Amino acid sequence: MTPDELAHVRQRLEDFAAEVFAPLARSDQRAKGETYLRGLLLDGRRKSMQPMAERLGVDHQGLQQFVTTSTWDTDAVRARLARTAVEAIGPVAWAVDDSGFPKDGTNSPGVARQYSGTLGKVANCQIGVSVHAVTDTASCPLHWRLFLPESWDTAKAGPAAIKAANATRRRTLKNGPRATAAAGGPTGAEVEVDVRAVTEAARTRRDRSGIPEDEGHRPKWILVVEMLDKLAGHGLRPPVLVADAGYGDNSRFRAALDNRDIAYSVQLQGEALAHAGEAVPAAQDWPGTGRCGRPPADTPVYPDEPVSLARHVAAAGREAALTLTWREGSKGALSSQFVFLRVRPAGHRVPRDGEDGVLPERWLIAQWPDGEPEPVTYWLSSLPAGTGAVDLVRYAKIRWRIEHDYRELKTGLGLDHFEGRSWQGWHRHVTLVTAAHLFLTLLRGDPKAAAPA
Repeated sequence: MTPDELAHVRQRLEDFAAEVFAPLARSDQRAKGETYLRGLLLDGRRKSMQPMAERLGVDHQGLQQFVTTSTWDTDAVRARLARTAVEAIGPVAWAVDDSGFPKDGTNSPGVARQYSGTLGKVANCQIGVSVHAVTDTASCPLHWRLFLPESWDTAKAGPAAIKAANATRRRTLKNGPRATAAAGGPTGAEVEVDVRAVTEAARTRRDRSGIPEDEGHRPKWILVVEMLDKLAGHGLRPPVLVADAGYGDNSRFRAALDNRDIAYSVQLQGEALAHAGEAVPAAQDWPGTGRCGRPPADTPVYPDEPVSLARHVAAAGREAALTLTWREGSKGALSSQFVFLRVRPAGHRVPRDGEDGVLPERWLIAQWPDGEPEPVTYWLSSLPAGTGAVDLVRYAKIRWRIEHDYRELKTGLGLDHFEGRSWQGWHRHVTLVTAAHLFLTLLRGDPKAAAPA
């Protein structure tokens, strides 16, 4: 926003900030919160504290103290933001994803050389995991967590360093065994790693960043489940959860959603295995002989081996595809061809129903555009069997809104501009950026407000 645009909505912003920061005990904290929001909303290339303070004409140390060391309840503010967002936009789904925050140094909490889908490569970065409420026309983050790599976990840093060192050794031997031997480098022996030094370095970084003792390395999908449980504690549940293949391919993640009665529509790879929807398990025959002379387990099994989702769709053939339009895009109606099948996802980590060994039945949705030799995208959905084809595609495709969120959060509101090195500071910054984003979303939803595009 320009200074004039911000002045035009200043009273609305103050009212919004008063509501959002009501849990803060002190008036000076509430005032600092509103000031920080103004700094995020004002035009400017950098939304780190010093440039914002200069544009606002305030002391940047006051903003820094508010974000990094002041005592205020971030969770209470997040709960208010999440309730307001859900009530305001009426989401048709929640979307989960993660995003990379490039960093130059090694001291920001969670920073490491790791793969970022946002960057499309392995880079020195932090990874933030988020849950968003989405519709076709609006969206807003509901919760954030910072992913901690194994190198930031004192219990896992040593083993991770050994694994990384041995992987480097194997690559070196594969790519240049003669050069390595000539240089006196590692040959077939395991690389020695000073586990104690690695562990102590991790502990030092954690202490410097103020990472709580109970925060360690956990897979991103577990962070999502923890956020869903946290939001459920505030009385908020997703109507449907959508996610990309980074989450959808994980059967334990899907099982966690099933255990919480959360319907989902998640992308996954075509190599995932499944039985046909009509397949049924049968009791195993036991001829009385075999290993240890014991009969097989009582649980019935499926007589045929599962096949890939790609093979299920190929067997159905292109003639099974329907042409569907799911929404209006900026350049007109969005249409494509889709195949819909009922399947039973397989795998030793897929929970079965009761003692009869039945695998849960799910929708398989495959986008197979005209002119393509095979499907380009696959989704698995736990929506009811009677769900219409257009609705199935709409839910599968609605995750596009989260990419819109990330663009605005980063380019417009400085989501990845935080330069602090504290765990608490990062989570507070992304919470305040979420508040600024929600304020803009509310303005856009009000026809009487002159909100920026």
